[in-house]
Amino acid sequence: MSALDLIQGEADVDDEEGDDSFDEETGEVIRKSNGANGINRAIDDSSEEDEDDEDEDAVRAVREGFIVEDEEDVEERVRRRRESKKRRREEREEEEAGLDDEDLDLIGEANPDFERRAPSEPKLKRLKRGHKEDRDGGPRKGVSDIFDSDDEEEDLPSPRDNQRNFHRTEPRELENEFAGFIEEDFSDNEGRELGDDDAEVARPVSTNLIGVKDAAGLDETALEDMSKVFGTGSEYDWALEIQYQEEQEEQRRPDPEDPDALIKGIELKDVFEPSQLAERMLTDEDNQIRSIDEPERFQIARKPYSHLVLTDEQFKEESIWISNLMLPKKRLEGDLREPFQKSVAKVLEFMITDEYEVPFIFQHRKDYLIHAAKVAVTPDPYNQNGPQYVVSAKKLLNQSDLWDIFDFDLKFRALVDKRNVLQRTYDSLKTLSGFQDSVFEEMLPTAVTMEELQDVQDYLHFQHSSLLTDLAAISGTGVNGTATQRRPGASKMIFERIRNGKVYGLVRAFGITADAFAQNALKKEGRRQYTEDPAERPDDMADSERILDPPDYSSGAQCLRAAKAMFAEEISLSPKMRKVMRQAYYMNGVIECFRTEKGLRKIDEQHPYYEFKYLRNQQLSDIARQPDLFLRMLRAEEEGLVDVRVRLQNHENFKTRLYGDLESDNESEVADAWNRERREALDMALLKLDKIMTRGVKENMKTECENQVAKSCRDEFAKKLDQAPYKPKGMILGTIPRVLALSNGTGTFGKEAICWASVHEDGRVLENGKFVDLALGDPERGTEDGLDVGKLVALVKRRRPDVIGVSGFSTETRKLYKQIEDIVESKDLRGSEYEDEDGNERTDKLEVVIVNDEVARLYQTSERANLEHPGFAPLTKYCVALARYLQNPMKEYASLGGDIVSLSFDPCQRYVPAEKIVRQLETAMVDMVNLCGVDVNDAVSDMYTANLLPFVCGLGHRKASQLLKVINLNGGVVSTRAELVADPVEGRLGAVGPRVWNNCASFLSIDFDSSETESDYLDNTRVHPEDYDLGRKMAADALELDEEDIEAETQENGAGAIVRKLINDDAQEKVNDLILEEYAEQLERNFNQRKRATLETIRAELQQPYEELRRNFALLSTDEIFTMFTGETRDSLCEGMIVPVSIKRVADDFVEAKMDCGIEGTVPAMGISNRPEVSAKQLFAVHQTVQAKITYLNRKQLTANFSLREEDLRRPYRKEIDRMRDEWDEVEEQKDKDSMVEKNDVSGRTQRVIKHPLFKPFSSAQAQEYLGSQSRGDVVIRPSSKGLDHLAVTWKVSDNIYQHIDVLELDKSSQFSSGTTLKIGGRYNYSDLDELIVNHVKAMARKVDEIMLHEKYQSGSKADTERWLTTYTEANPKRSVYAFCISPKYPGFFHLCFKAGQNAKLEAWTVKVVPHAFELKNTMYPDMRALCNGFKLLFQNILNDKRK
Repeated sequence: MSALDLIQGEADVDDEEGDDSFDEETGEVIRKSNGANGINRAIDDSSEEDEDDEDEDAVRAVREGFIVEDEEDVEERVRRRRESKKRRREEREEEEAGLDDEDLDLIGEANPDFERRAPSEPKLKRLKRGHKEDRDGGPRKGVSDIFDSDDEEEDLPSPRDNQRNFHRTEPRELENEFAGFIEEDFSDNEGRELGDDDAEVARPVSTNLIGVKDAAGLDETALEDMSKVFGTGSEYDWALEIQYQEEQEEQRRPDPEDPDALIKGIELKDVFEPSQLAERMLTDEDNQIRSIDEPERFQIARKPYSHLVLTDEQFKEESIWISNLMLPKKRLEGDLREPFQKSVAKVLEFMITDEYEVPFIFQHRKDYLIHAAKVAVTPDPYNQNGPQYVVSAKKLLNQSDLWDIFDFDLKFRALVDKRNVLQRTYDSLKTLSGFQDSVFEEMLPTAVTMEELQDVQDYLHFQHSSLLTDLAAISGTGVNGTATQRRPGASKMIFERIRNGKVYGLVRAFGITADAFAQNALKKEGRRQYTEDPAERPDDMADSERILDPPDYSSGAQCLRAAKAMFAEEISLSPKMRKVMRQAYYMNGVIECFRTEKGLRKIDEQHPYYEFKYLRNQQLSDIARQPDLFLRMLRAEEEGLVDVRVRLQNHENFKTRLYGDLESDNESEVADAWNRERREALDMALLKLDKIMTRGVKENMKTECENQVAKSCRDEFAKKLDQAPYKPKGMILGTIPRVLALSNGTGTFGKEAICWASVHEDGRVLENGKFVDLALGDPERGTEDGLDVGKLVALVKRRRPDVIGVSGFSTETRKLYKQIEDIVESKDLRGSEYEDEDGNERTDKLEVVIVNDEVARLYQTSERANLEHPGFAPLTKYCVALARYLQNPMKEYASLGGDIVSLSFDPCQRYVPAEKIVRQLETAMVDMVNLCGVDVNDAVSDMYTANLLPFVCGLGHRKASQLLKVINLNGGVVSTRAELVADPVEGRLGAVGPRVWNNCASFLSIDFDSSETESDYLDNTRVHPEDYDLGRKMAADALELDEEDIEAETQENGAGAIVRKLINDDAQEKVNDLILEEYAEQLERNFNQRKRATLETIRAELQQPYEELRRNFALLSTDEIFTMFTGETRDSLCEGMIVPVSIKRVADDFVEAKMDCGIEGTVPAMGISNRPEVSAKQLFAVHQTVQAKITYLNRKQLTANFSLREEDLRRPYRKEIDRMRDEWDEVEEQKDKDSMVEKNDVSGRTQRVIKHPLFKPFSSAQAQEYLGSQSRGDVVIRPSSKGLDHLAVTWKVSDNIYQHIDVLELDKSSQFSSGTTLKIGGRYNYSDLDELIVNHVKAMARKVDEIMLHEKYQSGSKADTERWLTTYTEANPKRSVYAFCISPKYPGFFHLCFKAGQNAKLEAWTVKVVPHAFELKNTMYPDMRALCNGFKLLFQNILNDKRK
């Protein structure tokens, strides 16, 4: 037995011990230890060190010949080696077919969400260490060991791989290739020792057999026999060489997303879903956007028109087109119209030719947005040197106008693109058939809107449909390609047959073409087209043989009807006629609103849609001024409540005028007959045109109103962004303050904890904690301060905040705010010291402000908050966001990303598509970020600053990430703006291209460091690098340096030396003495550059670089605080409204109550009842819910006065709207009111009317229809079919599930009055309807919400839930599982479905929702936790009983 046999035998034992086992529940593989011979065992496992030593001694003894073994059967050895070789070949094939671990790791680097394998040491490193262990004590492996068991191969690279690498790579090449790739963690001595190991590992394997004898202990004869049987291993070198070269070629290709990574034959799109790549902006298109040197926003917006190149003529046309669209809204004086058009043309040149974004144009080309004119002044006789003129400057375009021009440019490109397509189609038709259409050639160039182009297209498809079909067939686009013409409908085919048949002769007999008639209607200059009458009557001509065309048109009546239909279709499709109709509708059209049958029942006087339920005769100009009203009308129309119609005023007069343009002037019986037919054809055409115009007007008005609301959101967002950091007294505007933020959330002040966070000016959270008792003591009464007052005072003195911010979710926060103010005043807490105007040190009382919390509400539960502050409570995270908002509102809004649309900027914003809102909000953010600038080095290290980069001019989300990535590759620090561009000489990668750099350079600031010679002061200003020479010239003139001084200073200290000297000499104010007007005139005269505004910017920046231009931090107004704490607005809550209130305290002469929104109020004695002898305690009780009328509302103190008098409650609130006489259909309104209170349609008995806002005279079906679009838990009170002593309450349990509750009325004073005792199911008693709704229906609705939001709830049917349970238990055979699902058949009930293992049967119990609890098996459970635990206990008891 040889040493090889012993080693092979040990491998076999290890193979058995290393078998995999599987976890019964999870199915995961449980791998056992590889045994003592695992190559990494000596490194990773020291638990059996003694056994390892024994094994190593035994192997060493075998190697040195101390143990002599029997020889093994040669055939057995050959058979075993063949099996091992076959197994290894199969594994190689599987390895080559799939991805190895390194490939998967590489892919995982590009996507953090990719599931990576468990980290292990690098193979090369492991190979080095394994080699040393092998040499020191482990069993040496010889050539024959390549057939050993696979268990040892799991930890080592295969010998085939080692042989390939060692054969093809010289030792120094291997060392150089991986130099620095693995960072070693050993000392110098260890490094030298392991370096020797590296050299030994890298030594190429010799192909001869010298040394193998020593390694395996075999003699030369045995080795010769072995080599004859198995070869030396070099027979397949040629194949290994080819494979090696292919792998090296693949490794040379760099990953564009990770320049340091190596692609191994796989791309990201091969592994990840397209949606995942798109979400992370890693698609090929995203990479192309990163690489193209063009502003990112330009690339994205112009993508649909990337193939379009505007000609010079089209460019001129565009400037005129945009000017005509903008002028009506600008309302400029007549002499400014031409300068305005030139300004628009110049802006388009900047955008299209120079590819400048809006912020660059507004900041650095401001002179082209202003019209400056010299106005002569009367000479001053006492001042001969006085000015002869003054410059009058008027702004033509603002920044918002520039964004409008950008949008108009996109619309014009779409217009030109469609026009080009139509022109190419027409040219192809002319080439095909040689015809010429004068109408098309006349109307196409004059079409200036998409509607007019669509008219021309419809005309072309109607007039030449057969030719377009032939053209599509010839060009090969009729079947598989993109057809030029759509598939014609049946009506189009009919008209085509008429045009090609005899009947069309009757159409010609009308005596005038549709185009000629439309020309008459346009009333343009030119000769009128007259109508000619045939000699025959229309019916006689229709019966003639030259018209009849059997079998389709075998009678004269058929022919005449077909001819009129054809003529009407030609009129309706005439581009000129549509232009006539469009002009008429936009000049004289009105919009009216008509309620539907559904709207009749659902829209009552308290409904928000009642404002337009009977609205009539609204001019389009009036609608344009009320975009919110029209959008709500369209939303009501979508809900089926109203019908919005567009009507042409004086339609009959308009039609009569058109009759005159169509009819002939002849006076005869034949002429009269033909005129009658012409009028009928025109009537048919007008019906079609009215539908087309109505649809077009509504769509255009909707688009215009949406744009107005979106711009309103933009303006509101711009106001929120235009806030500098909060400025305490004595600080310079723009300085970041230290903030202490507190909040009690939704808790009751004085009872629940108050969270706080102290945030440093750099954004770090220094401390956080909770207060509970902040009550101030009263020395006069002998009461002491609360336990936490001293802690708050100590915190303020320790952290020295500049301001205290307070906010929360309820009116209780107002009490917290007031209490903090009292503590500051009582304990004389003061802010930081500062110098006053006299130079004296002073401090002021610490300011307490209420902070806008709209960003903080989103932040507290966000993933970003969890990553930044994982150990903080949600309310503490909320406080952190409040503090950061005080420090820089703009950064907080930028950090929201796509969640920005969750904020409310306009009440009607929900009626506008989200993408329109986002686009407008982005423009506001871009404007403000570029006004403030971004410190590029701060963006590299600070995530919140980096969030601003995508909004920098020229950049976007893709280019901003690329910018940061390249900066980090270049060293992580930017010293000058010029370093952002590639420099091959210095080996610097380009963060942006030249065009993008030109856009963004002046908006990326770099702090000036006077100790650094390369640092340029102008890099920290708003001055663009193209104007640095102007800045340096101004600095030199301010210092009164001559050319020699300038040259000497520049040669010694660089190009920025002059400005540096100005700053070092503290002589910035000298630039105020410069006369910039002369500079500007010289630049315009010599270089044709208008730089007057730019020179002013340079002067300001030289004195104070990147001065804070935002407005002071805006404190919240009373209305804003009211809305933030209550959720109500002036429209939703005001005096005179009737609201439900909960009674908190009852005295003899007053009642204290509280509204749902948190506002507390008082009912004075005069407002309790009209019977003064009755005490309030006799009428009301604590916790009772009643209807009350608001008589006074204090929005600042969040308090109110109420009235409970019956006569006040009988007069409901109605919003007063000022309308003209004919704008409201009062007759229809009264008619509908009368129809709703008469008789029951079915029984004929008098219908009950209950004075309650939720009462509706509905049947059960009507109640369900009414609640269909409302929220879960909404209620309708309605008459009951069981008699006058019953009421029915219908409430929405879930979608399409409604519960009808029978309410028995007791103690009724009359049969029509409401009972004073209301009974439900014999178990629940209530005193009035409000108490019933709050304590019964709403209580059940809360329980329904609780169960449906539970993690065990399944949204499908019972069958779906049971299928899910079955699937789960099949995957987890030994586990039990349960779930809840709703019962549609029995509203208010749920199924509790469960399966106790794979082989158990499905079971279901019923859970009933009752007020404040769940009922299961006649047992009540207060919440879901108790219900789940109770179910488990019940089930366990059942199992125990069965076992007994």
